[in-house]
Amino acid sequence: MRKILKIAGREYIETVKTKTFIFGMLMTPLIIGVLIVVSSKMGDTSGRRLTVRVAVADLSGELSALIEDGFAKYNDSHRNRQIRVIELDCDLGFDAAEEQGKEKLRSGKVDACAVLDEDIIDGSGKIRLYTHKPKASILDALWAAESILREAVVDRRYEVVDIDREQVAKLRHVPTEQVEISLGAGEQVQSKGQRMAGMMVPFFFMYLIFMGMVGTGQHMLSSVIEEKSSRVIEVLLSAVTPFELMGGKILGLAGVGLTVVSLWGGGAYGAAVWQKLEVDVSLQLMVCFIVYYVLGFMMFSALLAGTGSICNTIKETQSLMMPVMMIFIVPLMAWFKLVQSPDGSLSRGLSFVPPLTPMVMVLRMSAGSEVGSGEIAATMALLLATVILVMWLAAKVFRTGILMYGKRPGLREIVRWMRQS
Repeated sequence: MRKILKIAGREYIETVKTKTFIFGMLMTPLIIGVLIVVSSKMGDTSGRRLTVRVAVADLSGELSALIEDGFAKYNDSHRNRQIRVIELDCDLGFDAAEEQGKEKLRSGKVDACAVLDEDIIDGSGKIRLYTHKPKASILDALWAAESILREAVVDRRYEVVDIDREQVAKLRHVPTEQVEISLGAGEQVQSKGQRMAGMMVPFFFMYLIFMGMVGTGQHMLSSVIEEKSSRVIEVLLSAVTPFELMGGKILGLAGVGLTVVSLWGGGAYGAAVWQKLEVDVSLQLMVCFIVYYVLGFMMFSALLAGTGSICNTIKETQSLMMPVMMIFIVPLMAWFKLVQSPDGSLSRGLSFVPPLTPMVMVLRMSAGSEVGSGEIAATMALLLATVILVMWLAAKVFRTGILMYGKRPGLREIVRWMRQS
């Protein structure tokens, strides 16, 4: 055990003191922060954008004034994005107007063509919107044009039945205030940002475990392959056993991972406090987070240690680790469904899939699910048993593969190593 701790201490110090580690640890949250700020500013399109031309054929003959007024209001409020309306000749009927609009589309004179049926006011007609390979840069204007035409039809229908639309909107408008009641006597109104933070907290905890396991675990691969290719591994194995070397590396990098997730988590919590967002993080959640993370990291690192021992370059490991990485991505893809139903059959089922257990369980607990202590204990026991099994098999592969060079062993040969006592 003393040798394992020595190796773990060396692995920890050699990793955290490198400039690349410090740079990556500091730059990752900084880059995420910059992306958040940039994404919030992306709606600012102060530059002049292309004018969109829309041909309109109003076969009902009753909507021209409303359509013109709707587009005028849009253009006044969107100085950088103008929509120019081109009225089509409707005297010759639907077919002629439709063909006229299509011809303008084909010749590039307009970007869209809208034909409103003659009986659209009474509800039996429809709006036909034609486009020809619209560019992504004008899709927002096309959606706006469709909305304006639809609103013009609705306004005219209100006029026909003599209903004040503003009065209807006032009747339908019901102000709602969401108030959070604490266990004590206090209460507070929840802002939109607070509700959004409550939704994103579970994803953040899950993503923190993912980044800690996968991001820090990559150091295991690079460390093993670097020492193997430089033959330093032979010197190390003259003083310690392969299991002590592998165990020390895993333990040291687990400490590195805890350092990283603690700093990132603390930084995120500080940012939430700075933005006056209350994040409910219980002591039970933090303890379970640490336990699930350490067990998950040990399992993943053992896989990486075994994989790195049979490979000679990082490139060789990529094809082997791709299926494993695809499994770890599953909770990231399904997180929203899992948050919506943290006690559902899918969430419970994935909780007992050992590679996914840490991420799914932390997601469920941080989503407010009343996960029972029995389920927590069962998943931890399953994960611990899986860690022991994976480390036992990885140690067998590591013991033989770490001293092999040249051609990578095949699957049959690796299975034979695992069967050896």
